[in-house]
Amino acid sequence: MKTKHTLLTLALLAGVALPAPVLAAASPKLKAEVAAGIDARAKLAATMVDQVFSYAEPGFQEVKTSEYLCDILEKNGFKVTRGVAGIPTAFTATWGEGGPVIALGSDIDGLLGLSQYPGSPQIKPMVEGAPGHGEGHNSGMPLMVVAALALKDTMTKNGIKGRLMLWPGVAEELLATKAYYVRAGMFKDVDANIFVHVGRDLGTSWGPAGNNGMVSVEYTFKGKTAHAAGQPWDGRSALDGVEIMDTAWNFRREHLPITQRSHYVITNGGGQPNIVPGTASVWYYFRENTFKSIRELYELGNTISQAAAMATGTTVSHKVLGYAAPNFGNKPMAEAAYENFKLAGLPKWTATDQAFAKAMQTANGQKLEPLTTSLKPLSTPGERGASTGGGSDDIGDIMWTVPTITIRYPSNIPNAIGHNVQSAIAMATPIAHKGVVVGAKAVAMTVLDLMTTPKLLADAKTYFKDVQLKTDTYDPVLGPDDKPAIWLNTDVMNRLRPQMEKFYFDPSKYGSYLEQLGIDYEKVANTPVTPPTK
Repeated sequence: MKTKHTLLTLALLAGVALPAPVLAAASPKLKAEVAAGIDARAKLAATMVDQVFSYAEPGFQEVKTSEYLCDILEKNGFKVTRGVAGIPTAFTATWGEGGPVIALGSDIDGLLGLSQYPGSPQIKPMVEGAPGHGEGHNSGMPLMVVAALALKDTMTKNGIKGRLMLWPGVAEELLATKAYYVRAGMFKDVDANIFVHVGRDLGTSWGPAGNNGMVSVEYTFKGKTAHAAGQPWDGRSALDGVEIMDTAWNFRREHLPITQRSHYVITNGGGQPNIVPGTASVWYYFRENTFKSIRELYELGNTISQAAAMATGTTVSHKVLGYAAPNFGNKPMAEAAYENFKLAGLPKWTATDQAFAKAMQTANGQKLEPLTTSLKPLSTPGERGASTGGGSDDIGDIMWTVPTITIRYPSNIPNAIGHNVQSAIAMATPIAHKGVVVGAKAVAMTVLDLMTTPKLLADAKTYFKDVQLKTDTYDPVLGPDDKPAIWLNTDVMNRLRPQMEKFYFDPSKYGSYLEQLGIDYEKVANTPVTPPTK
């Protein structure tokens, strides 16, 4: 069933008259030239993908990853500014003069507990309990770097005026930085932004993406300690406050719209059982599909936390740890990008690539589906239908600041579970490398269109102003005193980094990460695997 907001959005999308889209505006010669520049950097792309995979750093701890990418960009003539928006691992890298400013970004953080040997169809952690790239974020910035380097050459050779700005998505899995980027004014001079995310196909979309925005908030209850057996009546349990809040929220869920998603973890449950907990904390993600409904869900959480504190004789405070706006893609940019997908084509998968994908699916009990070999239609609001909610991505904050699209590129295996070690298995193999090269071509060709065709850029801005901003108003749940939660994951990496360092990729000694790990990709791909028992 379509919501009132969805119906309004679809009506606006259908009813606003825009100029006919300008497609494939840059010349075929320019696009062939930039594609050749990316092909010439295929080895660099693969090395970067493998290197970042080996670092496997979670949100706010992407220290080695950030240093590595910044060094490459600086050596290639980009001006790098580190620590932007008060975030140590965030940066901008700029090059060019005159003309429009096109921003290029992707995420760089890994996920906790998803350490995994690449090229192993079976689950096999490299360091037990360590982070890993089970979302494939090791591949996006390498894609953007090779696209930018090829663009730099083509623009210089052909006298094309314009500026590139590369930026990383730090701590995306915590949805914790892009709203701060916007607040810091990182995109105030940007004309358009292209974002990329790893996928199983080559695609993009326009209009409301159908996912949810989100606010991340931690509630901390304060009580009074006492001997839990000798004099419990003198204590006030902060953990009781947490548990009553969670129970109340779970009862209230039944009466919330089906578009909402909410989940939590208890981050501090007290010290030991014989002490009434004086402090306890619970961390919530509240997700909804409009700015208004996100804020209402957040305020409901605050109300329930206060009620739980009153019920338990404790006090409660809350701290916003992150925010993500609903996603909304730019139509003229998406249509131009889709035409470039046809030129970039899909990867030329080998029999070994297909065999490896099948081995991974078989070993993990997933539906067998080959690596993609055909381009899917452009995703539109009418084709997607009404949303019933889902995940979040804080690229939405930038989408509501400047005309933006997200391009998916085929560097992972169909039917691998997201946020799972299955999604790490292919991410430092030829499958990931080939998908990155194709994605880089699609990005670079679309940038050339934007750089050389003022009408395309004007249409993108018209759509942003006259269509997108008519459907909703950017309203992030960030207070003036809220700051990026840069302390998160510090303890994890202090404990595990020494073990993880032993697995860092050394491209001066090995041609690929699989070679360094002693993994024979072709042999593994063609070795029969046993499906899991049910």
